[in-house]
Amino acid sequence: MARHLSDSDIERIVQALDGWDGALTWELLSAACLPVIGTAPARQTLYRFVRIREAFKATKKRLETVTPEMKTRPSIRVALERINRLTIENQRLNRENSRLLEQFVVWQYNAHTQGLSEGDLNRALPMVDRGNTE
Repeated sequence: MARHLSDSDIERIVQALDGWDGALTWELLSAACLPVIGTAPARQTLYRFVRIREAFKATKKRLETVTPEMKTRPSIRVALERINRLTIENQRLNRENSRLLEQFVVWQYNAHTQGLSEGDLNRALPMVDRGNTE
């Protein structure tokens, strides 16, 4: 049976997409996952996760608009690549943050329509009795 992807696996895959260079297909991404997370998940598994799917789309779009590399010194090229990678990661994180804020507004509205107060929503989680075996 296939191994499920954890949150840290998804984060590593998305980070790999942030720095992706060259041709990109679902099959290539799946193969690239092997050294990153220790398994090569199927295309369907990768596509199921919104973060991976959106990062894949953004990477494809970025790769279509890449301009030829300027001839520069290697140290400057490394710095430019790092800046580019951080810019791409920042854009992805901003998109993810926007989606999470939209989800929060939906939850906030649903809590309001169900009559939940802010006190109900901020109530602490119950303590877990680790000594109890039941």
